[in-house]
Formats: sequence, structure tokens, C-alpha cells
Amino acid sequence: MIKVDHVSKRFSGQTNALSEITVEIPDGDFVFLIGPSGAGKTTLLRLLIRDMLPTEGRIFVDKWNVNTMPHAHIHLLRRHIGTVFQDFKLLMDRTVFENVALGLEIVGKKESEIKERVADVLALVGLAKKHDQFPLQLSAGEMQRTGIARAIVGGPKIVLADEPTGNLDPETSWEILNILEEVNKLGTTVVMATHNAAIVNDLKKRTITLAHGKVESDEKSGHYKVSAKHHKKT
Repeated sequence: MIKVDHVSKRFSGQTNALSEITVEIPDGDFVFLIGPSGAGKTTLLRLLIRDMLPTEGRIFVDKWNVNTMPHAHIHLLRRHIGTVFQDFKLLMDRTVFENVALGLEIVGKKESEIKERVADVLALVGLAKKHDQFPLQLSAGEMQRTGIARAIVGGPKIVLADEPTGNLDPETSWEILNILEEVNKLGTTVVMATHNAAIVNDLKKRTITLAHGKVESDEKSGHYKVSAKHHKKT
């Protein structure tokens, strides 16, 4: 369960990036987070992984009160949450296998378990035959698949995806969405920030729309809409 309770976030010298946000996301849900640039989508995702603290309000992720948890426990929260980035954030001097395995190595998993778990997730994302290639040898879609594999290899309960299809062509974008849907079917909660209207409209999953740092709508079977008042007149 993710619970965001009357959360606001202000940056120095700016108006609220988020203002009085209240949202609950049950375990196993798949949620699209949409809205125009600057609406607060990335800020909300960063708050969930304790990359920053809210100015006001409280955030809970399962057993953790994210606001008050000791700094020494943040790594435990982040093991619980896998994160997928638009710009991949892969280590270019490491192979696909090494990029995916890194998190397991850091927490001291046995070599045999690492090999088995990395092989399983690479098969899930369709990269079993690419395990020994370096990121620069991959297409953009393959790099994003590697990013997803890295995010899920530790078995997180939650995956946050920040514009994971933003740099991809339409066909590859759908491939990435199919993988995230498979991850969700395994019981993982998925929260995806996106500007991809076609994906949101076709999949008709729960859709939370942010505008000017506030929740404009929260629909069980939503569609992509940004009201005219949020666009500048030409």
C-alpha cells in the first residue's frame, strides 16, 4: 500500500510543486500518473523513494513512514521499490548481466542465486541472448528492458516508472508496456508517469491526473486528458 496524505512540496523560491496531494494505491494496482510537464509527476515519484522529503503531509509505503524513517533505513525502502528511468541510467562499462546483477551483489546474494535470478528476469524481458553485450551495443528499447530487469531482479513489491517510453518509438513503447503488465500480473504494484496518450487511452487502467501540483482527477478506468486551461494560447 502506498498512502500519500495531504502532501505538499515547495522548492526554494518557487510555488508548490505539489499541493495537498492525497492518494492511496493498493497492493497490486497498475496506475498511470499523467499531466503536463511541470505538473509534479516526477516530484511525487521522488518523494516515494525518499529522494526528498515533503514540506507538509505524510507518506507511507507499506510498513514505513517515509517522513520519519531513519536515514540508515532508506536503503531498505529502496530495495522494496524498483525504479525505471527514461534515460536508463545504465553503467556503460558493464554488460547487461552485470548491470542487472549489481543490486544483488551489493546485498550479498550468493553467486549461484544471482545467476539464476538474473537469467530469469532477462528471459522475462526478452534479453536472454543479450546478457554479455554492453549498453552501447543495444537499441534504446533493449536498454530500457535492461533497466526494467535491473528494477525487478530483487523482487520489489513496487515498481515506479518515470516516462519509461519517452525516448522510444511507438512499437517499442508497447513492448515495454507489455513487460510492465507482465510484472504487474506477478503481483507487483506499478506506478508509471507518462505523456503517452495512446497507451493510457488503450489500456484504460487507473489514471491519476496532476495539474499545477494538484490532483485534477483520479479515474478507475481513465484516459489521457489535459484540459485546455493548462495550455497556453497561441
